[in-house]
Amino acid sequence: MTQSEKIKLTTLTTKGGCGCKIGPSDLAQVIRMLPPAVPNSNVLVGLETSDDAGVYRLTDDLAIVQTLDFFTPIVDDPYSFGQIAAANAISDIYAMGGKPITALNIVAFPISKLDKSILADILRGAADKLAEANVALIGGHSIDDKEPKFGLAVTGMVHPEKVRANSHAKVGDKLILTKPIGVGILSSAIKNGLLQNDEIERVTKVMATLNKVAAEIMEPYEIHACTDVTGFGLLGHASEMAKGSNVGLRINKSDVPVLPRVREIAEMGIIPGGTKNNYAHLQDVVTFPEKMDQVDQWILCDAVTSGGLLISVAEEKADELLTELINAGVEASIIGEVIAEHQGKIEVK
Repeated sequence: MTQSEKIKLTTLTTKGGCGCKIGPSDLAQVIRMLPPAVPNSNVLVGLETSDDAGVYRLTDDLAIVQTLDFFTPIVDDPYSFGQIAAANAISDIYAMGGKPITALNIVAFPISKLDKSILADILRGAADKLAEANVALIGGHSIDDKEPKFGLAVTGMVHPEKVRANSHAKVGDKLILTKPIGVGILSSAIKNGLLQNDEIERVTKVMATLNKVAAEIMEPYEIHACTDVTGFGLLGHASEMAKGSNVGLRINKSDVPVLPRVREIAEMGIIPGGTKNNYAHLQDVVTFPEKMDQVDQWILCDAVTSGGLLISVAEEKADELLTELINAGVEASIIGEVIAEHQGKIEVK
C-alpha cells in the first residue's frame, strides 16, 4: 500500500473547513465594496450577471473564455481528486458554449508533511482528465501550504455570436439538468465515513465526468441560456439565470434527479455549511411548497462540485435534446420551465 493510499485527504482540511466557495451573501457584500469594472466593449460577459466564466472578444470571429476554480479535497483518493478538480474547472467553458483549449494548474500542498507521491497522483488525475477533454496543460503555480488545495485556470475559445450566457432564458423554455444533485451532502458523508466503497465510486464518477458530451450534443441546438451547477447549488445557479434573464423559473422537485442515499444522509444532520449558506441566501428568491420539509429544501440548495449543466431550451426542442442526451449516456432530465411570473425568482412545486 502506497503512502497516498493510506492518507485520507478529506481529513486534512483545517477544523471547520469544507473547501467550498465563499457563500453567495458574503461574496455579494464584498463585491459591492469594489469600484465598477472599467468599461470595455470587448468584454462580452463580465461580472454583471454572475455567469460561469468571462468572455473577451479578440476579433469579429473569435473570443476567449476564461475561468478558474480550486478547492480542498472532497474525496480521499488523490488521483480522483485531481480528476474532479479538472472536470469542475473545465465545466465553466462548456457552460459558456466554448471549446476548452489550455489549462494552468493551481497547487497548494504541505510538501514537507505529505508524501510527494500524493501530489503526483493529484496532478496525474488532472492530466488524464485534461487529455480526455483535449486540453493542453501549459503551466501552473504552486505554494507550500498547511493543507492541500488544487484546481485549474482554463481558457477556451468561442465565436462571439455563439456565447451561451446564463441571461437569455425565454418564457416557455424547458429546463434540462444533465447530472443528479446531492454531491455536497455525499461528500460530507465521505468525510464522516458514512459511505460504502461502491457509493463513493458512484458519487466520484458523477463529479469526475466531463460535461463534454452534453456540450457537444447541444451545440447544434438554439440554447437560450446555460449554466453549470456548482457551489451555489441547483437553486442558486437557477436564481442567477432567472435574475439575469428577467424571468421566473418553475422547478418540479419530483423531476430533479438526486443521488441515492442523499435524503437519508441529510436526515442524519450531515448538511455542508455551503448548502446551508445557499439556502439562507435564497430565502427571498425561492418559494417552496408548504408541505415540503426542510431536508428537501436543503437538498435543492446543496453545494455541488462538478455538477451538470442547466440548460434553457425552447419547449419544442426539449424532448429531442433530452433524448439525444440520454442516448449518449448523459443522466439528463427535464426539471422545470421558464415562466413570466415571479421575475428573478423561483417557484418550486
